[in-house]
Amino acid sequence: MKKITLIALATITFGSSQTNQKKEKIIVNYPTTQKVNTVDTYFGTEVKDPFRWLEDDRSKETEDWVTAQNKTTFGYLDHIPYRADLKKRLEKLWNYEKLGSPFKEGDYTYFYKNDGLQNQYVVYRKKDDGEAEVFLDPNSFSEDGTTSLASLNFSKDGSIAAYSISEGGSDWRKVIVMDAAKKEIIEDTLVDVKFSGISWRNNDGFYYSSYDKPKGSELSAKTDQHKLYYHKLGTSQKNDELVYGGGASEKHRYISGSVSEDGNYLFIYPRVSTSGSKLLMRDLRDPNSLFVSILNHTNTDSYIVENVGSKLFIMTNMNAPNQKIVTVDASNPAPENWIDFIPETENVLSINTGGEYFFAEYMVDAISKVYQYNYEGKLIREVQLPGIGSASGFGGKKEDKEFYFSFTNYNTPGSSFKYNVETGKYEQYWKPNIDFNPADFESKQVFYTSKDDTKVPMIITYKKGIELNGKNPTILYGYGGFNVSLTPSFSIANAIWMEQGGVYAVPNLRGGGEYGKKWHDAGTKTQKQNVFDDFIAAAEYLIKENYTSSDYLAIRGGSNGGLLVGATMTQRPELMKVALPAVGVLDMLRYHTFTAGAGWAYDYGTSEESKEMFDYLKAYSPVHNVKENTQYPATLITTGDHDDRVVPAHSFKFAAALQEKQTGDNPTLIRIETNAGHGAGTPVSKIIEQYADIFGFTLYNMGFDKLPNQAVLKEFEE
Repeated sequence: MKKITLIALATITFGSSQTNQKKEKIIVNYPTTQKVNTVDTYFGTEVKDPFRWLEDDRSKETEDWVTAQNKTTFGYLDHIPYRADLKKRLEKLWNYEKLGSPFKEGDYTYFYKNDGLQNQYVVYRKKDDGEAEVFLDPNSFSEDGTTSLASLNFSKDGSIAAYSISEGGSDWRKVIVMDAAKKEIIEDTLVDVKFSGISWRNNDGFYYSSYDKPKGSELSAKTDQHKLYYHKLGTSQKNDELVYGGGASEKHRYISGSVSEDGNYLFIYPRVSTSGSKLLMRDLRDPNSLFVSILNHTNTDSYIVENVGSKLFIMTNMNAPNQKIVTVDASNPAPENWIDFIPETENVLSINTGGEYFFAEYMVDAISKVYQYNYEGKLIREVQLPGIGSASGFGGKKEDKEFYFSFTNYNTPGSSFKYNVETGKYEQYWKPNIDFNPADFESKQVFYTSKDDTKVPMIITYKKGIELNGKNPTILYGYGGFNVSLTPSFSIANAIWMEQGGVYAVPNLRGGGEYGKKWHDAGTKTQKQNVFDDFIAAAEYLIKENYTSSDYLAIRGGSNGGLLVGATMTQRPELMKVALPAVGVLDMLRYHTFTAGAGWAYDYGTSEESKEMFDYLKAYSPVHNVKENTQYPATLITTGDHDDRVVPAHSFKFAAALQEKQTGDNPTLIRIETNAGHGAGTPVSKIIEQYADIFGFTLYNMGFDKLPNQAVLKEFEE
């Protein structure tokens, strides 16, 4: 057993107040992690993998290791004196009614609602002005709330619903079909569905996607041949039609299918990675029709957003990195016949449709602007949003004359608004009643300079009146990959952090989608270091401007953001006091051998494709860059034992390496949530416990023996 003694400053100077200092010793006994003599050879270079055995998620040895690590971690967390106070405050602030935007299906209007602390949102419905009734309650799916509703889709007339469920956070789903009017299940459950939407063909059946059941572990075995099926109602799943993906020429890692709103066309999107897809179509009115290839390569992201008869409207980034909409006739849909409809601009475009209008949302430095166009391409109006932040929704069926959109930012809880498509006027439909006053907080967008002089935006949010003295506990959160854009949104957990005097900063790193395909590509493969440099520069900016200092800085990110944290803390361990990598991709030499990981190669490349790519990956792979005689920041790794997207072995191996090589008193712990996956569908009770542990660990390792703003707890208890 390896032991370290933690010397924690129980109280420190924070802001303008001072307290007495005392010391408490906490002994951490790390479990012994066995090392094995596993060696891989890449282009003549031998690479040791001493913790390879932790990849076997079904072994008794791995199970025992998880149990021992959790015992150590929770033993440490139990010593944090205000952990229970944080949980109590999280529960209190979380406990308000939350309402999703309504949507119309058949004779009913449906909406999602959570009374406050329910583990899962409940689906309600009402007819006209009648009373709302429960349609589907996912809290009844399992006793502990770990079975969640993953999707809900209705047939064309709204009479039948197909919904998918996730058990224990797994990406493997089951699909259940029910009579919507009677709320009765009408046929056998479909099983082994993964990475799939549900797209109805009128009222007769629906398309869905899946892989063959893998040999070996369902949670970690590689899945790389996706298949599209058609399920006809009233038939057994074993008789479902294989539509696409069965043969070698049709082999792709991801395949999705969608039916046009009028039911006339099926569109198929085969992908080999998370970026770029082919595009095929079939005329469903002709039972003998064959697939027509619109795009036979995966060099662009192009998809159908609408059709009027045979006129197709296509969103594409072909020769338009910020995206545009083009039109073409279905009789001759090749790219050479495409005509610009909404041209590319300097800002990134996303699109929704409803009420026979297009709603073009542009990201302007990660902030939403929305414009309404008719089907002739004429600009009708700019929608004047309620404030500066993120808008979403703005979509419905063609016949809808009203629909709903939501608005939020980092210090404003999400509200929903009813929008009239003809007049452009809207009214507030719902506003949360929450014990949080947005007026007490403010957000500031800054542009800082990265290592190569690239300007990068960052939004910094904090309580008004904060003193820039370098002593504010700060969380720097990032992602930087897969064309994902981080736009302003409210988080209950972050509100708690800011209540305690914390600063919350989010930079829009390269690799994301905030500035289109060029911005994304600038953070991929052999340019991935740009992402880490952007994140490091963000930390240096916060320190330089006296928002915080290295002693009060924590870095946090999940999934690809977990990689970001792992790479940053191994490259610049002195820069931050706390590191919080969540469900991270941390073994960059082997990530592509698990589940659907090979599909991430557009962003990462793989260790097998070339010596250059191998050398590049090895140079930043967190698991392979933990060094002897180095003091790493206090680290709390978080993962789920059922994560079958980024398998927990990444986190297991990183934790083992840190515990073996860490020098100094900073703890390196791993918190492994049981019966939990990559994050989606996690019950509220578990989320609250996780944040209490994360914030408690962070503040404690910044030296706080009591919460910085203890008064706020007393205020809300009275």
